[in-house]
Amino acid sequence: MAYEQILIRIAGKDRSGLTADVMEILAKYNAQILDIGQADIHSSLTMGILIRIDANNSGTVMKELLFKATELGVTIGFAPVTDDEYEEWVGRQGKNRYILTILGRSIGATQIEAASKVVASHGLNIDNIRRLTGRMSLRNPVHNVRSCIEFSVRGTLTDREKLQSELMKLSPEMGFDFSFQKDDMYRRMRRLICFDMDSTLVQTECIDELAARNGVGKQVAAITEQAMRGEIDFKESFERRVALLKGLDVSEMHDIAEHLPMTEGVDRLMSVLKTCGYKIAILSGGFTFFCEYLQHRYGIDYVYANELEVGQDGKLTGRYVGDIVDGRRKADLLRLIAQGEKVNLAQTIAVGDGANDLPMLSTAGLGIAFHAKPRVVAGAQQSINTIGIDGVLYFLGFKDTYLGEFGILT
Repeated sequence: MAYEQILIRIAGKDRSGLTADVMEILAKYNAQILDIGQADIHSSLTMGILIRIDANNSGTVMKELLFKATELGVTIGFAPVTDDEYEEWVGRQGKNRYILTILGRSIGATQIEAASKVVASHGLNIDNIRRLTGRMSLRNPVHNVRSCIEFSVRGTLTDREKLQSELMKLSPEMGFDFSFQKDDMYRRMRRLICFDMDSTLVQTECIDELAARNGVGKQVAAITEQAMRGEIDFKESFERRVALLKGLDVSEMHDIAEHLPMTEGVDRLMSVLKTCGYKIAILSGGFTFFCEYLQHRYGIDYVYANELEVGQDGKLTGRYVGDIVDGRRKADLLRLIAQGEKVNLAQTIAVGDGANDLPMLSTAGLGIAFHAKPRVVAGAQQSINTIGIDGVLYFLGFKDTYLGEFGILT
């Protein structure tokens, strides 16, 4: 018995039952489905079906499908696929897959062209494209508009660092953020996410707020600048700044906590992560007092930060309790929590903005620099600078349609 392969292409207005009608004909002649795919854009359907069928039945199948296409109001075409062509296609399936995600306030042809040219220049082929964000209303635009497109690409990548660097250069020029990840089981099974707090989950540095309340804002800022210039290390700068907080009443800390300016998208992000069973940690060089406030608000599982010593008079002593949580400690804590939760490091995510976040960003399976300084962005493989922190969800592959099912679309 002789067999042949036929690629069937169907296009037209989508309608319920179309796939079942086509499959009914193919099933009648025992056609084997070698591949199938479908895209639906604005109720316009494009479907491809690769079949293997007894050559004696192929003519009859094509004739019946043509009649059915006329009845359904769609167009249909056929193309033969030789054994050699099919085997070559099968051979390409073993190549590495990657996911390129681009997002921003608005993604247009200019951004898509730039990103796809980088992909093509490295010998990668785009297999699939899908939109992760919801459809935009023309009459009722939302204030926190965001746009995200995900590309599934395949091929042998010889210089990933160069590709990352080219995308990183385009990002600020084109006004989009990106994530480039290997499409493996770990990407689809992230389980633990660790956040910095100051300038990440909240839009302020809590030590600056405390210093302002204690009348030492300029002195603390000067020490911070020294540390950023590399003139003193983090430990020394931390100790000197904490010492300047001596005498501040704890009631001021309560007031600061109640009025923390939350980062755009935090509520949405935390709702989704908790609903989907992620373990969440705050690993902060800031203070436990404010981290624990967020912990209670969002049901965060782990908090590690620096504890300020409070005297019997209810005022800060200018000292701290325990070890300082610095960059290296953050990375160690990420590993420790992952071990305790029996989570592979490849399944972990870290999000932060400062230089002391770089160790945990590089340790995590997915490290994301959020509205970070240039040095941090350069040291991270993924970054978000154009939208809120809920952009992390798109790097994890969430679609707005999924989130709508949770009642947390916006």
